[in-house]
Amino acid sequence: MEEEKTLVNRVAASGLITLNLEDYFPTSEIATFDIKDYLFHGLILREKDFRDALKQLDWSVYKDKIVLVNCSTDAVIPLWAYMLIENYLMHIATDTYQGTEEEYLRMFYRETLENTDFTQYQNQRIVIKGCGNKPVPSYAYTKITALLIPLVQSLMFGEPCSTVPIFKKAKSQ
Repeated sequence: MEEEKTLVNRVAASGLITLNLEDYFPTSEIATFDIKDYLFHGLILREKDFRDALKQLDWSVYKDKIVLVNCSTDAVIPLWAYMLIENYLMHIATDTYQGTEEEYLRMFYRETLENTDFTQYQNQRIVIKGCGNKPVPSYAYTKITALLIPLVQSLMFGEPCSTVPIFKKAKSQ
């Protein structure tokens, strides 16, 4: 008589907790406001023309979006221009940022992770999920490492079935 072998999910039984940084990714759509579209001859921002163009713009296209304000040409943009754009966006957009998407995401993850309570992971074995579909900045991985190491028993990177050890708390004597 053959004995039946029970399959055991060793990953599930390991007590590993997987954190996916994509779970913290902004939920609002990201849009860009490019000042280059409002430059005279593609080089100069003329105040009167700029103000008139902003008054005529349909700002509703930015409703509930994260708006990245930048200029894709090498023109010198006066600081007041960014302030004026913010005046229009502040009650429409979810968030605004002067810079690139990569810069925005770095700032977003810094603020989000610093304002997250990770104490629930005290003395736990954590895996930071590696692969994903969203452009999580590498900065987020370094930031979460710094925040978790003081708390966790161990920290790994990858998938529960194939991890790279990052940190393991030394056993007390």
